[in-house]
Amino acid sequence: MPFVDLSAGRVHYRLDGSAGAPVIVLSNSLGATLSMWDPQGVALSRRFRVLRYDTRGHGLSAAPAGPYTLDALGRDVIELLDALQIDRAHFCGLSMGGLIGLWLGIHAAGRLGRLVVCNTAARVGTADAWNSRMAAVRSSGMKAVVPALLERWFTAAFRASAPAVIESTRKMLLQAPVEGYLACCEAIRDADLREQVAEVKARTLVISGASDPVAPPADGRFLAEKIPEARYVELEAAHLSNIEAAAQFTDALLQFLS
Repeated sequence: MPFVDLSAGRVHYRLDGSAGAPVIVLSNSLGATLSMWDPQGVALSRRFRVLRYDTRGHGLSAAPAGPYTLDALGRDVIELLDALQIDRAHFCGLSMGGLIGLWLGIHAAGRLGRLVVCNTAARVGTADAWNSRMAAVRSSGMKAVVPALLERWFTAAFRASAPAVIESTRKMLLQAPVEGYLACCEAIRDADLREQVAEVKARTLVISGASDPVAPPADGRFLAEKIPEARYVELEAAHLSNIEAAAQFTDALLQFLS
């Protein structure tokens, strides 16, 4: 398994595709690992050098002591690109990964080709909601929030039709490092880019899920309206649209990148 040591600790990553191809970075949602991008991996690697990584506090990456900030999560991406000697890359992030993408579009646009932000918002949720979630996890671990997360991540119809996917996602969430999860919750809770998203300089695609209760379509349309010349796509899915509407998601991504 490939790892690289950054200033905040060791990061687990995966590279697929031809060495000379353009690079695209895929950034996971809160509680997930780089495996959440498996539905896109094969199709993207035919055209791109696909770089996936576990965000700090997730998966096999280090979980340094918190608190974390969105600035720190964004700088991790820059350090990862530097360590792998990648000057410029496309970036696609979902939920927390989308927030990281917005930060990069504002603060590090020179390192980006095109930017895709999915199922995210300039401000995700409320401080009270995040504090309640964090209190539940501190008290009882990830098992306290996993059932509610699965209901928010996938529509009822998808949960009924894809039990194997739901079970693998449930296991992934239960294995999330608690301290890393809590520190990333703090970073998302404290992030508010509503006054800054107009400064995103990269060509941007915004993807929303029509049934997403976490980052509803109104949040996606807000981003598309504020980011200069951004495109907007809405899929029939809840929060993890890259899994629930995998084929449509991949098609939208490839069309935009090409």
